[in-house]
Amino acid sequence: MRVVDEILKYFPNNIYQIFFNLFQENSKMIDEIQEIRMRTNRPMLIKMRERDLILQYNISQSEILQILERLCENSIYAYKNQICEGFLTIKGGHRVGLTGSCVIENGKITNIKYISSLNFRIAREILNCSTRVLREIIDIENKNIYNTIIVAPPGKGKTTILRDVIRRLSNGIDEINFKGRICGVVDERGEIAAMYKGTPQNDVGIRTDIIENVNKNKGIHMLIRTMAPEIIACDEIGSKEDVEAIHYALYSGVKGIFTMHGKNVEDIKNNKQVYELIESREIQKVVFL
Repeated sequence: MRVVDEILKYFPNNIYQIFFNLFQENSKMIDEIQEIRMRTNRPMLIKMRERDLILQYNISQSEILQILERLCENSIYAYKNQICEGFLTIKGGHRVGLTGSCVIENGKITNIKYISSLNFRIAREILNCSTRVLREIIDIENKNIYNTIIVAPPGKGKTTILRDVIRRLSNGIDEINFKGRICGVVDERGEIAAMYKGTPQNDVGIRTDIIENVNKNKGIHMLIRTMAPEIIACDEIGSKEDVEAIHYALYSGVKGIFTMHGKNVEDIKNNKQVYELIESREIQKVVFL
C-alpha cells in the first residue's frame, strides 16, 4: 500500500480509517486508483480505471481544511503561490488539485479561500512504456532524435510516455549505442518530474534539468540560456507563446519532444500555430497514441 499510504497520512483519523478498511478488504483496488476526490458536504469519490466508487461519507468543510493544513505542513501561507496555481505537489509525486473562492487583484489570483474541493491524483511511473514511441523518435542511423510531437486525448498517457522518453534519452540506451543527452524539462504544472522540495519524485534521467511552475515560453528561454540542453521537453503545447519559444529552441540547435491534446490530424490542423511547425518541417515526427 506504499502509494496509497503516501496520501492517506494527510487524512484525519476517521477518514483515514474509512480508506484503510476499504483497501484492506479490496487490495486489488489500489492498483486501479487514479484519483480520490473530496467535495464539501458531498460523498467522497474514488476514480478508478473503469469505474467510480462513491463512499457514503459527506466530508465537512473543517475536514477539508484539516487536510489542507497537513498538506501545507501547518503553514498555508508558505504554500500560497502553489495554492494560487490550483494544485500542490506532495511527496511521491502525487498532485492535489483544489478549488474554492478566488481572490483577484489586478487581474491575477492572489489567494484561494474557502477551499471546497480537493482532488488527489495518484502518480505512477511506468518504466519502459515508451519503447515503441522511441523507435519513431530516435534516428538510429545518425544517433540523433527527430523533433517530435506526441498527440493523444486527455488521460491517454501522453505525460507518462513523455516522462519515460526523457528518462531514456537522458540515461542513454546501451542496446542501440545511443549516448545519453542533456535534457531540459519545462514542467509547467509539475506533472512530469513532480518536484517536491527541489527533488524530482519521478525518474527523468541522470542528465536532466527541470524548471517548474513557469510557463513554457519563459522556461524554454531560461533553460537554453543557463543549462545548454541538447533536448527540450514540454507537455501540452498549444498557445502562440509556446510555439514562439519552440521556434527559438529549434533555431538554437536544440532538439524538441513535445505533447499536445488531440485525436487526429484534423485536431492538429485546427491549431494553426502548432501546424505551422509541422508545415515548416521544424517538427519532423508526429506520433499518435
